Amino acid sequence: MAGEEQESKNKGFRLLGILDVQKTPCAREAILHGAGGSLAAGLLYFLTTSRVKRSFDIGFAGFMFTTLGSWFYCRMNNAKIRVQQRIIQDGIKNKVVYEGSGLDPTNKPGAETTSGPS
Repeated sequence: MAGEEQESKNKGFRLLGILDVQKTPCAREAILHGAGGSLAAGLLYFLTTSRVKRSFDIGFAGFMFTTLGSWFYCRMNNAKIRVQQRIIQDGIKNKVVYEGSGLDPTNKPGAETTSGPS
């Protein structure tokens, strides 16, 4: 009984049997944005034209475009953040390596002056 509960916790929600929404980055938000986009597009088209079948088609297209757009935007944002984090980590590593040596970019030669009476 405890094994079944743990198995159901680890399984997560699979969309169409292929996409694990819980483990795929940005998938949950993209699907929620797509649902909202499809509802808005289909409902607005229906209210303006009163054509049911075409409204469904517009809603489905709205779902696809909104989901894919949101997913690509989120993935690009995540990639940009990972690149920035990698640059920062390299900078911190270089700071630790070069600190106090002659290669330290913050230690400029000739910058130290004595503040005594001349």
